[in-house]
Amino acid sequence: MAAVVEPQKVSLNNYVGFDSITRQIEKKLLKRGFQFNVIVVGQTGLGKSTLINTIFAAHLIDSKGRINVEEPFRQTTEIQTVSHLIEENGIRLRLNIVDTPGYGDQVNNENCWEPIIKYIKDQHSAYLRKELTPMRERYIQDTRIHCCLFFIAPTGHALKPIDIAVLKKLSEVVNVVPVIAKSDSLTMQERLSFKSRIKSELGHHNIKLYPYDSDELEESERSLNESIKSLIPFAIVGSEKNVIIDGKSVRGRRNRWGVINVENENHCEFVHLRNFLTRTHLSDLIETTAQIHYEAFRSKQLLALKESGSKQEQHQQQQQQQQPGTVI
Repeated sequence: MAAVVEPQKVSLNNYVGFDSITRQIEKKLLKRGFQFNVIVVGQTGLGKSTLINTIFAAHLIDSKGRINVEEPFRQTTEIQTVSHLIEENGIRLRLNIVDTPGYGDQVNNENCWEPIIKYIKDQHSAYLRKELTPMRERYIQDTRIHCCLFFIAPTGHALKPIDIAVLKKLSEVVNVVPVIAKSDSLTMQERLSFKSRIKSELGHHNIKLYPYDSDELEESERSLNESIKSLIPFAIVGSEKNVIIDGKSVRGRRNRWGVINVENENHCEFVHLRNFLTRTHLSDLIETTAQIHYEAFRSKQLLALKESGSKQEQHQQQQQQQQPGTVI
């Protein structure tokens, strides 16, 4: 085995030009575009579709809630995917949104999370199969889920047992970002108390949420992550409608007590959530999915495959030994 040689730092006498590699990489990435896959999990009526539309400033997904009394109740958790190609300042982003209508809406919600966990694992499995194909594609279509927005009902009390169970399951396979839906239904004091109780429960049940701690982080990155963790779960309000405040059109909700401006940090934490998902951690969400969640799945599957092959080989050897006159 070759020894690892520590590289020595050398000063250059003339300009070489390899510092342009970042521009070369950027050119290729811009040509190919980027992909982001997000799944929304929460009971019907918590504004999942509205929040997605608010974050990306476009109508991307319709509500799946029952509008007419004649519509039947969903008996199981369904998986529905919509895909859009959006562009901003020359940057193309293929956005896959996975909705889970029916989750938590039944009288008996036992194991209602299983279709969601199965879907997330199926995407890892599909990617692994393509990766192991001898003549694999140059760029594998990535359907692995990069982020799970988990919607908590604004009860003001504590997490429901089903929320704790599902958060435990989800946090093992995907980057989970919890949000308190429709937080304008709580007073500021109720919101603070609710967030505090949720944080205590998450810590008590040892539920690991994104962003994760890492020794590789720089001080500025670590400080940013700590500020984000202090906000989790994000108390959000979503709205696709514009209202007039002081002669200015803003996205918000009007009620008899006044107007909620979704982009006002004093009204809710939507701006912090949007900036977190799109402006500071979008790339890291994608990388973390590949390096942590997918890698854990991949290692487990390959080890299981290796053990299965060893057992099969041992079984064949035993069969040969049991045959009379067989020379091993």
